[in-house]
Amino acid sequence: MKKNKSTLFRLISYTKPYAPLLVISMISALVSVAVSILVPLIIGKAIDIMIAGEVNFQGVFDYIYILVAMIAVGALAQWVLTASTTSLTFKTVRNIRNKLFEQINRLPLKFIDSQQQGDIIARISSDIDQVSEGLLQGFTQLFSGVMTIIATIAMLFYINWIIALVVLLLTPLSLFVASFITRRSHSTFAEQAVKRGEISGYVEEIFTGHTLVQAFSREDGCQQEFKGMNEELYTCGFKSQFYGALINPCTRFVNNLVYAGVGVVGALISLWAGSPKPLEVGMVSACLTYANQYTKPFNEITGVITEIQSAVAASRRIFALLDEEVEESDKDNEVLAQSDGTLDLENVYFSYVPDRPLIENLNLAVKKGQKIAIVGPTGCGKTTLINLLMRFYDVTDGSIKVSGKDVKNITRESLRDNFGMVLQESWLFEGSIRDNIAYGKENASLNEIIEAAKLANAHDFIDKFPDKYDTMLTENGENLSQGQRQLLCIARIMLTHPPMLILDEATSSIDTRTEMKIQKAFYTIMQGRTSFVVAHRLSTIRECDVILVMKDGNIVEQGSHEELLAYRGFYYELYNSQFQNS
Repeated sequence: MKKNKSTLFRLISYTKPYAPLLVISMISALVSVAVSILVPLIIGKAIDIMIAGEVNFQGVFDYIYILVAMIAVGALAQWVLTASTTSLTFKTVRNIRNKLFEQINRLPLKFIDSQQQGDIIARISSDIDQVSEGLLQGFTQLFSGVMTIIATIAMLFYINWIIALVVLLLTPLSLFVASFITRRSHSTFAEQAVKRGEISGYVEEIFTGHTLVQAFSREDGCQQEFKGMNEELYTCGFKSQFYGALINPCTRFVNNLVYAGVGVVGALISLWAGSPKPLEVGMVSACLTYANQYTKPFNEITGVITEIQSAVAASRRIFALLDEEVEESDKDNEVLAQSDGTLDLENVYFSYVPDRPLIENLNLAVKKGQKIAIVGPTGCGKTTLINLLMRFYDVTDGSIKVSGKDVKNITRESLRDNFGMVLQESWLFEGSIRDNIAYGKENASLNEIIEAAKLANAHDFIDKFPDKYDTMLTENGENLSQGQRQLLCIARIMLTHPPMLILDEATSSIDTRTEMKIQKAFYTIMQGRTSFVVAHRLSTIRECDVILVMKDGNIVEQGSHEELLAYRGFYYELYNSQFQNS
């Protein structure tokens, strides 16, 4: 329960920027409650006038006028309450969602790599919606309910203390029933939130790799796995909804007992000649209405408990993501304006898992303008080395220096601005070809974009589209071929002209003929720039100045293509394994 309270208070703290809306909501709720409390009293008085011998029509009409005015005020207050609460809710949710997205951008890559992408997406979409529908909108309902309960019991004491005591004596029974069921449903709602995230992650994972799923005829297997996960969600969801559904009818049963008790006691007091404060029929009617009004908030409150518990569980998942440790701020570090292209790795050690070392005592000195190829078997540390150069990960020990400056003392943004990076997996967003190429240089002119596309050998296929550079791409450029997508990514880097380049299997998805043209473009842009080329296809790196051969996290050989072949070592074996049949 402590966790629930802390989560609720933390969520409410996000409403502080919109305190005026919260105040308006509270005032409107109070006005609405006051009207709902006074209306039965006035109706009761009007009834007593009507049955008291000669009817006082003027008095009845006066009460009618008052009722009409109060009902109008109550309706206006209810409208203001709904409008202010809705505005407060969605503005608060908007801020939380913005903070979540900002948090994701600040999280280290090691966290992103360790999480299901679908689960993270679920937290910023469906979990946020759960918070909106449950906690925030339910908060005003809770406040109105509590005020109604207090005001109603006060009015009952004003009319007749015996009836008020009857209501109070039966109240704990309703609370006990609701509390009993709520305690048993809490854990199932928390489990339900987790299962929802797991299913979102699995669906996103399978959807992304749907081509491979079909290629390996794994549809039935995936269907069975999904059915298993869905069955688990059904089980915990059924339990949570079952317990939640029990609350309302159980409390209604108790509330009907309260209504019957008030009716019986009120009738007896009205008929009891020796009563110190006899009740007239109108006041008995008012007490019955108050009995309903008193119990109604319990029904409403218990009715939203299902959503509230689900929202608390969702909030906890959201706050868990917001509380994840972000990358250490480096705003006080030095800004690397323009690198001279030199780079040094000194006694570098790194491991993703502490007890499983990957890179050990790596030393490397790179001169300005050198073209460095990095080769080796899968898992030897090639991509890891690139991640360390870009500071996606920090070294466990040792240092990496760019232009003689330790990268830990340089801001990440300025370091990465000095690198141009083309990855094996192309990434494009939904937008025009022009915007995608200009992603790294938003103020680029169309002529600059066209020139970069020509260097990347992308201009010809772009020019064939009816809208040319204004052609709209679907998500991740699915309306282009894999090769065309990669060409646009290469054009994007060619537009920025960084002093250092990283090409991580950048031509692996391009046909051989196109690859030859791209290689010429690469060698043009690499002139005078320090370049790192990660390659499995060794034919693409023959012209590099230095080839680093990695094995088990260490550089076991280095030299030019001819030198390494003459040495007849590990590189010689790798090279011949690719060309032994050529």
